[in-house]
Amino acid sequence: MQWLAKLIYFKLLGWKVVGNITLSKEKIKKAVIIAAPHTSWHDFYIGVLLRSVLGVKTNFVGKKSLFAFPFGWFFRALGGAPVNRFSNKNQVQEIVSIFNTKEEFRLGMSPEGTRKKVGKWRTGFYYIAKEAKVPIIMFTLDFENKQNKISEPFHPTGDKEADFKFIRDFYKDIKGKIPEYS
Repeated sequence: MQWLAKLIYFKLLGWKVVGNITLSKEKIKKAVIIAAPHTSWHDFYIGVLLRSVLGVKTNFVGKKSLFAFPFGWFFRALGGAPVNRFSNKNQVQEIVSIFNTKEEFRLGMSPEGTRKKVGKWRTGFYYIAKEAKVPIIMFTLDFENKQNKISEPFHPTGDKEADFKFIRDFYKDIKGKIPEYS
């Protein structure tokens, strides 16, 4: 199926990959992969195509309602797991425990937590990576240039302010599908 993903991604849609394209060859078995800006449902299929193009198995979490009938089976088959965003459970610790029990687990997330414009990113991805002792890999959803730029693995230093500045700078001037939400 990788050949089909490449055909759709490169030829039909006209996208390209830049940056750390050796992600799959390096065999980074555990990571938090963040995608931004997340402005449209189109981001999802671009991400699914990208992981197939690179040959990298990834997982994701989504709001519980996405996993209901009729599409729940589809999202689970793609590596998704439902999360109740309104529960009292510590979701960071829950996800860290998944990292600790798996030999290979790459969690894809949106730091915005929504497709709408936000003033401040959520911090869960950072704490998950820090506590699970796994790198953060950033990739862009740059619809203006039709490209996914992928970062080198970044290990959180514990200086949250400096780390977030570094991460945010990676996404500077990137335009999502709906630019006003970027």
